[in-house]
Amino acid sequence: MTSPRIVAISEKYIAGFREALDFVAREKKYLGLLKAPALAVTRRFVRDNLARRNPQFVALAGGEVVGWCDVRRVEMDATPHRGVLGVGVIPDWRGQGIGRRLMERTIDETWKRGFTRIELTVRTDNERAAALYRRLGFADEGVQRKAFLVDGSYHDLRLMALLKE
Repeated sequence: MTSPRIVAISEKYIAGFREALDFVAREKKYLGLLKAPALAVTRRFVRDNLARRNPQFVALAGGEVVGWCDVRRVEMDATPHRGVLGVGVIPDWRGQGIGRRLMERTIDETWKRGFTRIELTVRTDNERAAALYRRLGFADEGVQRKAFLVDGSYHDLRLMALLKE
């Protein structure tokens, strides 16, 4: 397998992004979504990110989207400096550094676009992801107890953030 290319999202990658998102969501382990939104809703999400200059990148292998990372600005009067990070890689491509590469590229672009704080949540039982986030400089800020309910089971979320120094 050749290493995927990391590219900025564009209209031509929306359907592939949705497919990758749906695949990861249906695993019911990593995202707040249990399935991807309809293609029209996903298209609006991406177009909104582009219009608002929210960084969003995809990993492409052979033209197929195998991962993504985005930072969505928190749209409140007192929080224009904050963004929420979302990231995912489809299972066959995990463990190859793609998530890290996606995050590094997205974080770099986030700082260039004027953000000074990036936030994320991760299930407390996902130590592998939390360890990656810590290696990238994210710090633990707390735990939301019973924040996710999946198939009748509650899961706690770890709150993490990265500040531009």
